[in-house]
Amino acid sequence: MASSAGQIASTLSYSSTHTTRVLLKTILTPAGEDGSGWLGRRVLVGGWVKSFKEVFADADAPKDAVHPPPSPHDDVSSPSCLEILQCFRTIVKVLGGGVSHPGPPKLDSVNQDPPPTPPPQPSSLILQLNDGSCLASLQVLVDSSTASSSKILPTGTCILVQGTLQKLASGQRRDAVELKADGILHVGTVDQDYNSINKRIKDIPHLRPRTNTMGSVARIRDALNQATHSFFMDKEFLYVQVPVITSIDSEGFTEKFHVTTLLGSKRAKEDAALTKDDSNPIGQGTVKASFNKVGKKLEEHKGMDKSVKMDPEEIPKPATSSDLSGDFFSCQTYLTVSGRLHLEIYACSLGNVYSFGPRFRAQTSESKQHAPEMWMVEVEMGFSQLEDAMICACDLLNSVSKWALENCSDDLKFLATRTKTIMDRLQSMTSSPFQRISYEEAVAALKQVKDKKFKANIEFGMPLTTEQESYLADEIYKKPVVIHTYCKDAKPFYVRLNDDEQTVAAFDIVIPKAGTLIRGSQNEERFDVLNKRIKELGLPDKQYDWYLDLQRNGTVSHSGFCLMFDLLVACVTGFNDVKDVVELKIPEISCPYSRTGYPHWIGLT
Repeated sequence: MASSAGQIASTLSYSSTHTTRVLLKTILTPAGEDGSGWLGRRVLVGGWVKSFKEVFADADAPKDAVHPPPSPHDDVSSPSCLEILQCFRTIVKVLGGGVSHPGPPKLDSVNQDPPPTPPPQPSSLILQLNDGSCLASLQVLVDSSTASSSKILPTGTCILVQGTLQKLASGQRRDAVELKADGILHVGTVDQDYNSINKRIKDIPHLRPRTNTMGSVARIRDALNQATHSFFMDKEFLYVQVPVITSIDSEGFTEKFHVTTLLGSKRAKEDAALTKDDSNPIGQGTVKASFNKVGKKLEEHKGMDKSVKMDPEEIPKPATSSDLSGDFFSCQTYLTVSGRLHLEIYACSLGNVYSFGPRFRAQTSESKQHAPEMWMVEVEMGFSQLEDAMICACDLLNSVSKWALENCSDDLKFLATRTKTIMDRLQSMTSSPFQRISYEEAVAALKQVKDKKFKANIEFGMPLTTEQESYLADEIYKKPVVIHTYCKDAKPFYVRLNDDEQTVAAFDIVIPKAGTLIRGSQNEERFDVLNKRIKELGLPDKQYDWYLDLQRNGTVSHSGFCLMFDLLVACVTGFNDVKDVVELKIPEISCPYSRTGYPHWIGLT
């Protein structure tokens, strides 16, 4: 194939530095253009067959077409020659008194050779080809002499095709061009017994992105990603990568995933004995043996009834602080919950910084706004106050929303057919000013609500629940809401304590029908106050020695925030559950017992 592509490269009217293939969005977009500027150009395109039609040469009728009924102008009463002959034989037989006379042989008794098999009927294959670069598909016209219809017609077939772009026949479609193929360079065939696309594509992880819905979600996610980086580049923020494995609990009160190669003291002893056995096929030490036994145990548990519980001694356990001598790390380590504390190092040295990556929270909540792994944008600004962080956060949401409206119009219009409020939501994030209220004002407003009973009590000093925050944005103010000056018990230990010693300099941004997208704060730069907060909460001193040193030696006032990027994608695309916008979810391969479960695929097209 590579040699064929190289041979035709010089004959094509389009080429780039990296490939001679033309993306369909180059031909069919931007919105409003019809591709007429490409007429007559010879190009190479690739993609998968979204739909197909086969048209045969005899008056463009399908091979199995039923012949039309006789016309009313046809003389159906005129007898045929066979009918006249049969009538004559009957008359002779009656007049002859039953005397038998030899007659012509019966027509159905004549030995005849079977009719020859007609040659295959020439046909044209009309394919709708999509390569994922845009929502629109390109019509491709392929002659049956160029490629076998049995190989390229099934939906889902991937092909690389070369040809000339020509104008569509009038009245066929509103698109102005189609590709008249003169060569198929590659065919990725489809097994129809396995891949019944129209019925099962939503349930097959590697085909799920080929739905219109998930294709649109992926393109919008990409645009929001670019918009985020562009925003910070324009504001001269420095991009910093923070560690995913850390020895500190960044929040101080969250559930964390432990990182360990040990599975508890009992498992470690068993595995140590296993590795001493010369017949052990693994032979790679305790870690490999442990993971092998875990995998086996999970496979055994997979077929069990959910009501059956495993023996607690058989369930893998994280290592404790007393048995870390044989662990990969010599201290307790976790998958990071937040990278903001690490960002403070750079903010106090280099100014405004941000990071973008996965964060992990081992929360057992089945909230639609939570998943164990979520991508987050984290920001830290040196020499800044709470007000600076709130302005920056609002500007970020405003900027990425505008970017989506300007660069993803086709995908947003398509998704708006299933969620009518998408456009209104984006407009509210770009035009109307955000409503600012304090935590105390939020509690007072919720207490005045008489026609709704909240699941949690509303009292000053209690953190606001997701239900309560959403009600403020959805029902009371009907616009994005910035809630600031929270009670101290609802926020992490590092948030700056206000003078009343009851509230802290923190804020949340809540979007109607989407929930809380951003949580931020001004962080504590006073060493004595920070040290006191750590002792009050009973946090281990050694874990935060380096952080206390940062505040003790040459610190500055600093603030920042965290944007939950997956929730932003769900907000812009109109999904209610953050798990629905996860790009690649294969729980049966990666995490058989993940709390997230399968994405909600109902309704995808």
